[in-house]
Amino acid sequence: MRLMIAAGSLLLALGGAAAAAPIYKWVDAEGVTHFGAHPPAGQPAETFSISNIGSRPSPPAPAVAIENENENENEEQAALDRQVQREVAQQQAELKTYCTSLRTSLAQLTNNPRLRVEEDGQSRRIDEEERQARIAETRQKIAEDC
Repeated sequence: MRLMIAAGSLLLALGGAAAAAPIYKWVDAEGVTHFGAHPPAGQPAETFSISNIGSRPSPPAPAVAIENENENENEEQAALDRQVQREVAQQQAELKTYCTSLRTSLAQLTNNPRLRVEEDGQSRRIDEEERQARIAETRQKIAEDC
């Protein structure tokens, strides 16, 4: 048992030193990429350390600033979107009210042949020709707007 513990400890001690050794990367004349423990003679090589291979690089500080700017732009855009949605909802409500009043007027014009209108503070009765013209005008407005 003691022998196994001693052997394991020896392997751990030597394994750490081997892991710290640099790895070299180079490309030969034919364009083939090679990796090795020793650099090639007469060629440039990149050096890698095993301890750096598994680690993730930290994001640069400007990227965080850009993300903050994007968040601010997104918040501004969301505020504008909400404002436009409110305006559209208000316009739709006004249009609905307008269309309801047009339909009510059309119903009164078509169902009542004896209509009176008030102009300049005085009430007068409209004739059939004017009634039919108003019916046509109201139907056209409904077709265009509603």
